[in-house]
Amino acid sequence: MTRAVEELNRRMLRSRDAIDRSYAQPLDIPALARVASVSDAHYIRTFRATYGETPHRYLQRRRVERAMFLLRETQRSITDICLDVGFGSLGTFSRTFREIVGVNPTDYRARSEVLTAPTCFTMAWMRPSQHRAVLEKPFPQNGQ
Repeated sequence: MTRAVEELNRRMLRSRDAIDRSYAQPLDIPALARVASVSDAHYIRTFRATYGETPHRYLQRRRVERAMFLLRETQRSITDICLDVGFGSLGTFSRTFREIVGVNPTDYRARSEVLTAPTCFTMAWMRPSQHRAVLEKPFPQNGQ
């Protein structure tokens, strides 16, 4: 790996860390591209090449991951959780949650059980993955 590629990877990691820190805040590509010190278009291409998904999709997945935790561990309303993790509308949140997890937030909460595994294992296992969704069978719908 050349020194230039290594430096670019570090800058991409810094921008991904910025997304992880501020996932609930409004984020835009120009601000994230400035963190990585590249142009907007180059940022999107490089992020996708490095992490396998666009910055927007990564941000959505990060927000859904946090929402999954809140749905499992709290009894807060789905609307409150939606707004707290950074989604602007309940419809967008529900659609995105279903695309990533495979079920809507209400069904996910109803099916979730208290997890007794170590937190590090639980977080790794429960993290939404585009590859896992293809491999796993979806949740049964309405008692099927």
